[in-house]
Amino acid sequence: MPERPPFSPVVSLLTVSSVWDARLSAALKDLGLTTRKYGLLAHVHSTPGISFSELARRSQITVQTAHAAVRALVDDGLVADSTAHAGAASDLRVTAKGEKALGEAQRRLDELDVTFSAGVPDLSRALQGLHEEPFGA
Repeated sequence: MPERPPFSPVVSLLTVSSVWDARLSAALKDLGLTTRKYGLLAHVHSTPGISFSELARRSQITVQTAHAAVRALVDDGLVADSTAHAGAASDLRVTAKGEKALGEAQRRLDELDVTFSAGVPDLSRALQGLHEEPFGA
């Protein structure tokens, strides 16, 4: 019988992350959102007029990826980009449709958070601690 690999907190966290990312994705699907789109929409909501470079930095993606993702949000009617022309500063804002989707997405995320926290309260508290006081990589 093959030897069981040693415990790895990194691999365990990635496994847990994958499971809950799939659950969140399923919860957001009928809203036309993915976890990435949800995150971007939340950033635009919290910082109206955010630049593409700042959005990319906060989301840990490239500026080109941010442009493509925002274009999808604009096409879906969730975000308005009133940038006058290429090279101009962006003026990204969440639309009324985007606000409605974001509110429903947050409600569904809250339900998942309750389920997760009830199942693994110690891990939930540890993650909250990391959120409050993150450590460097």
